[in-house]
Formats: sequence, structure tokens, C-alpha cells
Amino acid sequence: MSDHLSGGVSSGVSGGLVTPQETVERALALSEADGCVVIVDEGSTANLRFAGNTLTTNGVARSSRLTVISVVGAGVGVVSRSAVRDGQLADVVAAADRAARAARPSEDARPLVGMDGVDTEAANTAAGWDRPVEPTSIDVFGGFAPALGEAFAAADASGRRLYGFAEHIVTSTFVGSSTGLRLRHDQPTGRLELNAKSADLSRSAWTGVATRDFADVDVAALDATLSRRLDWAKRRIDLEPGRYETILPPTAVSDLMIYLYWSSGARDAADGRTVFSRPGGGTRVGERLSPHPISLYSDPAHPGIACAPFVVAHASGREQSVFDNGLPLGRTEWISDGTLANLVQTRHSAELTGLAATPQIDNLVMEGPAGGRSLEEMVASTERGLLLTCLWYIREVDPQSLLLTGLTRDGVYLVENGEVVGEVNNFRFNESPVDLLGRLTEVGASVPTLPREWGDWFNRAVMPPVRVPDFNMSTVSQAS
Repeated sequence: MSDHLSGGVSSGVSGGLVTPQETVERALALSEADGCVVIVDEGSTANLRFAGNTLTTNGVARSSRLTVISVVGAGVGVVSRSAVRDGQLADVVAAADRAARAARPSEDARPLVGMDGVDTEAANTAAGWDRPVEPTSIDVFGGFAPALGEAFAAADASGRRLYGFAEHIVTSTFVGSSTGLRLRHDQPTGRLELNAKSADLSRSAWTGVATRDFADVDVAALDATLSRRLDWAKRRIDLEPGRYETILPPTAVSDLMIYLYWSSGARDAADGRTVFSRPGGGTRVGERLSPHPISLYSDPAHPGIACAPFVVAHASGREQSVFDNGLPLGRTEWISDGTLANLVQTRHSAELTGLAATPQIDNLVMEGPAGGRSLEEMVASTERGLLLTCLWYIREVDPQSLLLTGLTRDGVYLVENGEVVGEVNNFRFNESPVDLLGRLTEVGASVPTLPREWGDWFNRAVMPPVRVPDFNMSTVSQAS
């Protein structure tokens, strides 16, 4: 049983501000439960929005959330609230303690993660536990904004219109527990989405990038890509639905692989509910999914897409457990050399399945054989096929096969003899990312990318372009 109120947390108090670190310590001291975990998330956001080659709005915002997880016996109570002032802290902790005392035993109950064998003071110093929170600000766009202005001018001169937004978020997460945990992670998350339209709005093209600080965003190169795609779209070619050789760029691959990752919970697989369930019982771990030596993995330390190296669980579910808060995370292979290697596991589900405890990690990398070609090189070697820009409105049709449906958007192009010869109509597709892994004929070079569909929730991805010999374009779509 849990008393859960979600929201964003201010730790401001009358007469001054209480730091997140102080909030953690005070909450732990106030708890009368057998065990307690306190999580404080301090967030800040800066954004720019633009339309028709003109900046329309910009702003900054701050948010904060306090989560108290109390454990009494095997019962757990969770209270998560925003804007908690110092005088309200005791009420939040008491509510979590009451919920824990009233709760039935939790099936995922395990001893809270501790710091056994770890020099706590040294670990806290290394993690920067005591450092003040450093929020983002509009200054993060200091180098990016002038380049965007130059792109506006270039678009005006050539009769194009640019639309989109840039967003930067920094979240500082503090996890403390009655077992001695004092863990911190500062997560920067940035993205730019650019949409270009012709002057008459009849042609549209999209691109986007993920970034940690906007210092690596090449606006001129992105604008040149959009200009080239709008030129491709000057010729319109209507195609019937069917199965086409298709090149999926990294952004489209990321949307499919992220959904596969989100669907890889070991508990559901062991219960026979998913594509990763073995007929007759158990999971498909150890089964070959692709003839290619494909790797799909997560790594908290991966350059450019680093993420929290420990579990942060605000609530329990089939794929996460509040009892696992603070559990160390390292590189985890989900698919190794084309074979399913691991599924997302809590300590509890690992005991049920007999597999290793492999919690979810907030990034994803897909790699193929060494020497993979770039997207441009793959296009140049294509006799006849389709080149997608991105996928949109992805929805699950059948969890047993992980059949997904969705739409193409902002440019599907026909390639003939290594050249893009025009833009074709949009399609609705029906495909399973698991089935696709077994049908790929080429896996290109992996690059950082931004998922178009899932970028609001998951944008730390490195993916390759891929070639599919028979991608299923099931119907023609009127979506633009």
C-alpha cells in the first residue's frame, strides 16, 4: 500500500532555503520506520521556441520533488510531493510511516541497499554530495542562439521557414537511506528539434539532435540537411502500400529499439505475457534473435550519454523496486552477438527467474559489425528503396510478437541507383522490432541520435542506420 502524490519539489522555507542534502538528513531523522529511503530531485529547465524564422518565446523554470519511502517489516509506504517546506516535512514522513505500517507485505521486499565495505565519506566526496545544486539557465544557449539566428537568415534568403524548440534540463538527484546511502547524480539533458517548411507550406522536413550542453550542436549542418530534403521533395511520387527495401535512419531505429527495451521486463516474460516469453514457460534469454553480431546494451558511463550509475526508483512496479534504490549499475548487455542476453530485472524478479539482477538503465546503444557504413554510404549503394526520416505515433498492436504500428512523417524518399529521386507519400507501417532484428540485411555505423517519438521520455541513445529488405508499409497515410 502506498500514499503516492506525484509532483514536481521545492525545499524552500521561510527565512531561507533548506538544501536537498539537509532535506534528506532531516527526513531520515524524522522517520520512525524500520527503514527509510529519501529521494530529492531538484530540476531546472531553459527553453527557446521559434516559428517562421523568428524566436517566439524563451524561459526558465525550477522544479523539485521529495519522495519518502518507509519500510515497516515487509510493508512499504511511499509519499511523493512537491513544494515541501521545512515545516511540512514531518507530515510527509509521518504519512509514509503510516502507509508502511498499514501496508500488506510487499512481495518485492528485500533488505535495503547499504554501503557495506564502502568508505561512506570518501564515496560522498567523490560523488560531490555536498556541492550546491547548479541549475541550468538561458546562458546554456550562449553559443547556440547566434548560430540559430544565422540559420533564420539563411532560411529567409532561400524561402524556407524554420520551426522548433531547444530545451535544456538539469536534474540533480539525491538518494539517502537509513542504511547509510548518500548518493548523488547530476543529469543534463538537452535536445533540439528543427522543422523546415517551404514558403507555401506544402513541403516539410524534420531533424533533431540530443545534447548535454548545446556546445556540440552544428545548426548550420542541420539546416543544410533540411534544405537538401526540401529540395528532394520538389518531385512527388505516389506509391502503393507494400513491402519495400527500406533504410531506417538512426532516429527511427532508436524509437523501435527503445520500445523493445521498454518491453523487456523479465517478470512479464516469465509470466508468458511478452515476445520474450519462451513457449512452454520461462524466458527466451539465450536465444538468438539476429544472424548479425548485433549488440544492444546500456552503460551509465558511455561517453556523451552518461546517466545515473545507481538505481533510482520512486515507486515499485513489475520492472523496478523501491528496495533496490542505490543498487550499483554497470554496462549491461541486453542483446549480445545477436543473442538475447538479459532482461530488465529487479532483485525480486531475478530470484523468480534464476537470472542476474539487471535493473533498467537510462541510456541505450545498438552496434552492429565493425566497419559499418554511414547513412549516406548506404543510400549511395541502394538500387531501389525507401529512405525514411522518422517514425511517429507508434503504438503496440500485439505484445506477444511486439507488433507495432505507426506512421512515417516529414519525408519518405525514393532512392534509385544511389540517388534520391523524390519524395513519396507517407505510410502506416506494421512491424515488430524483434522480428526486424532477424531480417536486417545491413547495420551501419552507430551515431548519437534523438528519438522523434520517445524523446520526451528517453533521449540518450546511440544507434546505427539499418537496411530492411521488406519493411511492411501496410497502408497509405494522409498524415503530413
